[in-house]
Amino acid sequence: MNSTESKKSSTFVPYIPASRSLPELTLLSVILGIILAVVFAAANAYLGLKIGLTVSASIPAAVISLGVLRGVFKRKSILENNIVQTMTTAGEAVAAGAIFTLPALYMWKQVPGMGTVTFIVLVGGFLGVAMMVPLRRLLIVNEHETLPYPEGTACAEVLKSGETGGKNAKMVVYGFLAGGLVKAMGDGFKWFKTEIETGIYRFKNAVIGLDAYPALLGVGYIIGPRISGQMLAGGILTWIVLIPMIGFFGSGNPTALIPADMLYLSLMLGGFGKDISAI
Repeated sequence: MNSTESKKSSTFVPYIPASRSLPELTLLSVILGIILAVVFAAANAYLGLKIGLTVSASIPAAVISLGVLRGVFKRKSILENNIVQTMTTAGEAVAAGAIFTLPALYMWKQVPGMGTVTFIVLVGGFLGVAMMVPLRRLLIVNEHETLPYPEGTACAEVLKSGETGGKNAKMVVYGFLAGGLVKAMGDGFKWFKTEIETGIYRFKNAVIGLDAYPALLGVGYIIGPRISGQMLAGGILTWIVLIPMIGFFGSGNPTALIPADMLYLSLMLGGFGKDISAI
C-alpha cells in the first residue's frame, strides 16, 4: 500500500465506529431480510425474463426496512436496517445473475434440474462474496472519496435519514398494492385488456400495440429518464429495424439453427424474447 492509499484509509471514518455497540445480526432482521430477498428476487426474475431489465433492490429494501423495523417494531439500530437491505440486495442480485445466464442452457436444449440450478446459484453467490471480501478495503475504504457509488451513497443516506423512512415506506407499499390491483384486474379477472395491438395496412406481419405493465412505471421511476430513454431507443431499434431485417433477409434462409429443426424465420417470430434480448 502506497502513502496515498494509507492516507485515504486513515481518514476513512465509519458512520458507526467500532467502539459503539448496536444490535445488528438479530433474528428479526434476518427474518425480514429473507422475506424481502424472496419477494424482490421473484420480482426481479419476472422483470428480467419479461423485459430483459432488472433493478436494484437496495434503496426500496432500505426504505421498507426502516418502515417495518423503526415504524412497527420501534427498533432504532441502523445496523439492523443495513443487514436487511444487504440480504435483500444479495437475493435479487443472485436472481438477476441466474436469469441472465441459465436460460442459455434451455436455448441449447440442456434442461437443468432443480438441484443443478440450486447448486449453480449457491456457487455463484459464494464466489461473489469471496471475491468481494479482499476487494472491500481497496474499492470501498481506500477509494471512498474517489469512486462515487451513487446508488450505495443514496442507500446510505436513506438509512441515515430514519425519520422519513416510515413515510417513504408507505409510498412503496401503496405503489405495490396499486400495481398488484391493476395486474389482478387486467390479467387475473380479465376486466380490461392489458395488451392492445392492431395490424399495419400493407405491411406483412407488422403490428403496432401497447402493453400496460404497472411494474414498468416503478422501473422507469427508479432508473430515471436518461436510462429510460436509452431503453426506449433500444426498443425502437429492435422492433423497427433489427427484427424486420431478420424477417427480410432470413425469410429465404434454409439454414437450420439449434435446435436443428428450427429455421431462422421461425426464430424471428419470437425474435425479441429468444434472440435480441439475449444479446
